[in-house]
Amino acid sequence: MRKSSSSYSCCGIIILSIYYCIYYSFSNFTNVEGFDSLLRLPFSESAANRDRLLSRTVFYVNDYGAKGDGIHDDTQAFKEAWRLACDFPTKTKIVIRAGKNYLVRPIDFGGPCKAKLKFRISGTIIAPNNPSAWDGLNPQKWLYFNKVDHLTVDGRGKIDGRGQGWWARSCKVNTSKALTFHRCNNLKVKKITMVNSQQVHLAFTNCAQVEVSEAKVLAPGSSPNTDGIHISSSTLVEIRDTAIGTGDDCISIVGNSSDILISNITCGPGHGISIGSLGKSNSSAVVHDVIVDGAVLSNTANGLRIKTWQSLAVKVENISFVAIKGTSATEEAMRFACSDSFPCESLYLQDVQIVSYFGGYTSAFCWKALGSFSGLIYPPPCFMGNANKRICFIAINLLIIRAGTPDELSLQSKLGGPLRWIAVRTPFDTGLARAETETPAIDDKLSATPQRHDRDRHPLTDTASVKPRAEFMYKREHCGSHVRYRKSVAVRATYAAAEPP
Repeated sequence: MRKSSSSYSCCGIIILSIYYCIYYSFSNFTNVEGFDSLLRLPFSESAANRDRLLSRTVFYVNDYGAKGDGIHDDTQAFKEAWRLACDFPTKTKIVIRAGKNYLVRPIDFGGPCKAKLKFRISGTIIAPNNPSAWDGLNPQKWLYFNKVDHLTVDGRGKIDGRGQGWWARSCKVNTSKALTFHRCNNLKVKKITMVNSQQVHLAFTNCAQVEVSEAKVLAPGSSPNTDGIHISSSTLVEIRDTAIGTGDDCISIVGNSSDILISNITCGPGHGISIGSLGKSNSSAVVHDVIVDGAVLSNTANGLRIKTWQSLAVKVENISFVAIKGTSATEEAMRFACSDSFPCESLYLQDVQIVSYFGGYTSAFCWKALGSFSGLIYPPPCFMGNANKRICFIAINLLIIRAGTPDELSLQSKLGGPLRWIAVRTPFDTGLARAETETPAIDDKLSATPQRHDRDRHPLTDTASVKPRAEFMYKREHCGSHVRYRKSVAVRATYAAAEPP
């Protein structure tokens, strides 16, 4: 018997309906945030499309069970988001949503990760309010990043340590740190706010090439041991455009740290800017090549301070304090106390004025501190020195140039010859754009590390299509009225040409 045309039409409609239901259901499923690129891979039309999708992967902690209500424990959701993002083959982003409060217990964010990773804090991360949450755990850690290279932590959110319980039983033993970066290279921390840490707010240990910018670190002036930023055994660190007000040092620099630039900061309340203490129990400690260039101190207990123990294995040299103004809560506004065996050398003050917060006098204390000064200095400096011996100091400065501009010509004039660009390798497996002179005697005096090192796409040459725009940190050595350039430090370089998305 022949089937009627209406039967065929009915069957066709049913089949089409089933097809569209399946298609749209799957389509909606693949649009879930954080999984879009993963699920659509089999249906990508080309490898280029797959790369485009992979490059846009975003992991929202809410997709992994985080509530963000400030009550439920969201630690496991953070762990899962980190595990997936860190293991992803292309650059990824973890997002902490705005308007949410995420309760997170002590957690390790371990590396190495497979690609660059951004950790965006738009909401608020809060700590347990009872120190007993650390029972059986390392009390020095809360948010702990370990061996993660090319990491950016940014966003206009907040990290709240809720440290009142810690302050009530504060002790220097097992000092707790809210946010720690350990053995992290090529690291950026931008625009975050940290408040009321258990003790130290932000710590860098054994890190290289670190940039902190536009951050806020805040705690009551009465909160004990709440250092703002703590730098230990780290190099190539830049802190700029940052406001710090806590109950302890605004910035503290200890053992085996070097090449540190601090610029345009506000500090107070707190204990000011400190190097040390160094050499306790005769331990080895060296800090060198540090400049604080532009700071406003407000009601600080110790404005500027260097403190070393009487150790046989400690050294402090090439430290500059430039353009520092503000008020001191104590009479002693500057203290440079160094070792009998190894005095501090090449200290330098320029345009430093720290007056009394209460309207009285301020003073400076020096012990075995060798240095020089220029400009208006108050309180009067107390450096040791020999009138027949020149005291040299190092000033580290940032310089931005663009190839073929008057800035480059000015730099050439200072160095005594034209520049050329070459590409070399660095210990951190990135490309290096190095500016050299044509004069062998003064070669290797400026260098800069680019943020990108794709030489096929961005050759490091001064051509019409790609002109490097480099930001340099260079060292200027002053000996009396003579100025000469010494070995430089790499910071970064970007490109004037538009980069691909």
